[in-house]
Amino acid sequence: MGPMWRILETLLQGGWVMIPLAVSSLAMWMLILERFFHFRDLDRSDLSLDETRAALDAGRTPAGRGLRVRLLHRLLASRTFRPRADVSLLRSTANELRHEYENRLPVIEVLAAVAPLMGLLGTVLVMIETFGVNSIFGTGNPRALAGGISVALITTQAGLLVAIPGLFLAGRLR
Repeated sequence: MGPMWRILETLLQGGWVMIPLAVSSLAMWMLILERFFHFRDLDRSDLSLDETRAALDAGRTPAGRGLRVRLLHRLLASRTFRPRADVSLLRSTANELRHEYENRLPVIEVLAAVAPLMGLLGTVLVMIETFGVNSIFGTGNPRALAGGISVALITTQAGLLVAIPGLFLAGRLR
């Protein structure tokens, strides 16, 4: 049997809890990749600070989709030519853009934080099942008890394997 078959077999041993865990993991990774590609594109099509300053002095909005281009576009659209008001407008606009770019990060963080809880739920469910079987048939077979505990820990391991990189990458994206 190949390694993929062993992975699938291990996932199936985890029980039904592995399904929502896998779905949430897939959703989390899709959001992480979407954010990485989005931020990469922002950086590629952005202006340097000198170009931004020159465009601001000229009062023109350059082409592009970068963060500074969008900030400059919004600032020039509602500029008052009063320094204090324009600084306040710049801060307000920067906060609006920050909110737009961070809007998916809480979802990534929640999916990563919930993964170990789903793993723990799977562990508890399998442990309850294992001890239920032992209460009926007795504890004469320690190998069966150890096998049940081993299966129970599969979901905990899967939850941690989803959560650790998810939380790390969510922090990196933030």
